[in-house]
Amino acid sequence: VQLQAFGGGTVQPGGSLRLSCAASGSYYSITSMGWYRQAPGKQRELVATITRGGSRNYADSVKGRFTISRDDAKNTVFLQMNSLRPEDTAVYYCNAYKYSLNYWGQGTELTVSS
Repeated sequence: VQLQAFGGGTVQPGGSLRLSCAASGSYYSITSMGWYRQAPGKQRELVATITRGGSRNYADSVKGRFTISRDDAKNTVFLQMNSLRPEDTAVYYCNAYKYSLNYWGQGTELTVSS
């Protein structure tokens, strides 16, 4: 599985942004896909995941602000981020979980700053 993430940038606090992650390979064998992030000096942390069946899981810090979705026709997962905060600043990584293996995209950077 190869993953390519798009959509990072610089946004003001309170703004919105949508990340996209396009998967190539055996998309329908993927158990779940999601987004993780890593802020400077911190460990990578889960942001949101969505299973093949559509079940979603969010980090407490983003609940009510972020929405993960998928378009299976386009082999793509999205992360809609609203009400962004400076603490959301990080490199965001797309993840796919398949046959007990984790696959990672190259990361896309989000900066939330006024």
